[in-house]
Amino acid sequence: MEFLWTKEASPPSFPTLEGDRDTGVLIIGGGMAGVLCALQLQEAGADYLLVEGAKIGGGMTRGTTAVLTAQHDTLYQDMIKKFGEEKAGLYLKANLRAVEQFRRRSRDIPCEFEERPSIMYSLHDRSLMQREAAAVRSLGLAADFITETPMPFPVAGAVRFNGMAQFHPLQFLYGAARGLHIYENTFVTKLEGTTAITKRGRIHAEKVIVATHYPFINSHGLYFAKLYQKRSFVIALENGPELGCTIEDAAAGGVYLRNYKNLLLVGQGDRRTGGRGGGFDVPRAFAKKNFPQAREKFAWANQDCVSLDGVPYIGAYSPALPQVYVASGFNLWGMSTSMVASEILTDLALGRENRFAPAFAPDRSILTAQLFSNLGHSLLGLVTPLPKRCPHMGCALKWNAAERSWDCPCHGSRFDAHGRLLNNPAMRDSHVE
Repeated sequence: MEFLWTKEASPPSFPTLEGDRDTGVLIIGGGMAGVLCALQLQEAGADYLLVEGAKIGGGMTRGTTAVLTAQHDTLYQDMIKKFGEEKAGLYLKANLRAVEQFRRRSRDIPCEFEERPSIMYSLHDRSLMQREAAAVRSLGLAADFITETPMPFPVAGAVRFNGMAQFHPLQFLYGAARGLHIYENTFVTKLEGTTAITKRGRIHAEKVIVATHYPFINSHGLYFAKLYQKRSFVIALENGPELGCTIEDAAAGGVYLRNYKNLLLVGQGDRRTGGRGGGFDVPRAFAKKNFPQAREKFAWANQDCVSLDGVPYIGAYSPALPQVYVASGFNLWGMSTSMVASEILTDLALGRENRFAPAFAPDRSILTAQLFSNLGHSLLGLVTPLPKRCPHMGCALKWNAAERSWDCPCHGSRFDAHGRLLNNPAMRDSHVE
């Protein structure tokens, strides 16, 4: 796989943490959410440090399509029904603020920030799009219901958010990280209260922010039941059309697209990690049918944590760990949600009130159909009689021939062909040879 964003950004280098340290706030994880937390804590004059197990931006951030939008599927009509207009409005305003924060910071951090409208369409369900547009308008944003899009086929209806954006995620992250208190190649193996254990020492903190994509503390918060992971597949095409927007199909498994310079990014084929179906063949088939003149230049896969109800978990890790905070379950919207998470968690760590925090608090009800689906996958993985097991919770690993990896269908850990850890929540390699 070749990640587009790594080709055009020069990473800074940070030292490895040696020996024991004391700090006010420890951030674990050097992706977009963690680096933004560090940036805001530094601006607030707080005592903090960030540790990353490998290199900053080397996880999910390098695989994002880097769309900055508050348009997150048809979430708003669902949120109004489940949580009411107040929380749905907070969610919308938090994500609109996130786009504005990226816009503001891009003036000082070169990152190819470009304003683009965001469009979501349905091929067959006009009323779904009309309801979503009405729901968003009821929350205060002038969303447009439209029937014409730049796609090369007719749609039943679409919703457009104006003033959204796209950017180069690694250029932004590397620029934001320079001058921060960051330590790379410092893998946290365990958390004891607010003390982090690494191979080279202990980090004693007053507060801890876990920004590791998937929370790694199994004994609290039930995140192994509240989250599942899925793979997403993206190809970048030369000689594709200029869309003038970011765009996605609202249907499950639908396509999503954006332009970058002379490339058209096409994503599709999402599947649960360790599951079947999907893969690169799906966006390639879409491109061949709709853009036959285009030629593939890059292809990569990424991994997303999906929450039970479509809303991320941002806040206290669990009632038993009040000084430990978490940011996870970003679904397919990692960039805008990273900014939301950084503002909420910075305020919580500094003892300040954040008006958006109630909409994302992790202690909400988990009684959803997705919970039972997650538990079913876990049970099946545990009882499947295969010898290769995931060290996270013991589920059977499945071979992913397309990416040449061993994948866990229970919680989404991944390992290379030799058992080396690729994606958490597992904390160590697996014996697969």
